[in-house]
Amino acid sequence: MDRSILEGDPHSVLEAMIIAGYSIGANQGYIYVRAEYPIAVERFKVAITQARNYGLLGKNILGTTFSFDVDIRLGAGAFVCGEETALLESIEGKRGQPRVKPPYPASCGLWGKPTLINNVETYANIPRIILNGANWYNKIGTENSKGTKVFALGGNVVNVGLVEVPMGTTLREIVYDIGGGIPNNRGFKAAQTGGPSGGCIPKEHLDTPIDYESLKEIGSMMGSGGLIVMDDTKCMVNLAKFYLSFTVDESCGKCTPCRIGTKRMLELLEKITTGEATIEDLEKLEELATNIPKTAICGLGQSAPNPVLSTLKYFREEYMKHVKYKECKTGECKALAKIQIDETKCKGCSMCKRNCPVEAISGQTGKAHCIDEQKCIKCGTCISVCPFHAIG
Repeated sequence: MDRSILEGDPHSVLEAMIIAGYSIGANQGYIYVRAEYPIAVERFKVAITQARNYGLLGKNILGTTFSFDVDIRLGAGAFVCGEETALLESIEGKRGQPRVKPPYPASCGLWGKPTLINNVETYANIPRIILNGANWYNKIGTENSKGTKVFALGGNVVNVGLVEVPMGTTLREIVYDIGGGIPNNRGFKAAQTGGPSGGCIPKEHLDTPIDYESLKEIGSMMGSGGLIVMDDTKCMVNLAKFYLSFTVDESCGKCTPCRIGTKRMLELLEKITTGEATIEDLEKLEELATNIPKTAICGLGQSAPNPVLSTLKYFREEYMKHVKYKECKTGECKALAKIQIDETKCKGCSMCKRNCPVEAISGQTGKAHCIDEQKCIKCGTCISVCPFHAIG
């Protein structure tokens, strides 16, 4: 989302930074961009050069006593540098690790000076608000969450890409009206919002308005604006493991709860998805997920257990099947997969047979098929392509 703004309208961010600098009396600004976004970096460099040529950056802007300039700082892609103080450390040339707060950046930030930090998307709104007025902006969104929000819509949805919607738009509207619904007539199972540290929203909350307060209330968050849709072929335990493995890799290691606690959580999830876990392990997982957010020093560690907490809250029965019955109905946890064809539902369309990578499915067209358990590698391909939901 931020990358699309920097690539498509870098001057909106640059103009907002100049306005912010003038408002607080600052004379220097920095834009922090991942080095993996070369187009965004190049276009922002062009925008800075153009602004300087027009006298909108540099000393004595437009003949006034106000001087302000902007430089670019490239990040190495560390997820933790999304945390404001870790970002400051990185700009200063240090390892990207969060600082203990207080003091907060507003009083002691970059090189010990008061520093204003905002997201690219936030800055991009400022010129429009100033041009059209606060009343215009307040008409968009909800009472406590104003304006619009850009989401990166992806996953099991027909239309993927960036979408901008007013705050308060329901999840159902985004998934079905804008996203075009779930492919292959599969059922909606959950949506994960807020990036790797966000929570999962089940189908009973499809009509939840997407705003900061509503998402927090149901155990998720807005975060960076990622919105991943999942159909009924997805295992929520495996999903929690996937996201937690990312945060474990991205932890800077500064505080014990995040450095060690998330690793212990991942180990427990590994045991659950391989059929080695006990009820006691599930209790330990929930205890860790509950306590780590209270003790980690930055947002990464505080939000890392969110995928686990939300899936435990809404999909506990899947955890119980993994632990108690050693079963993963979706087949995503291969060690626990028990893939079978329901003969009463199978229409013999041969979609599963044609797509099976190891030719483990046999049967005549128009008649119920069967699976050779000796050949089956439990990849779950047949489950995802069956139009009659006869495999599981």
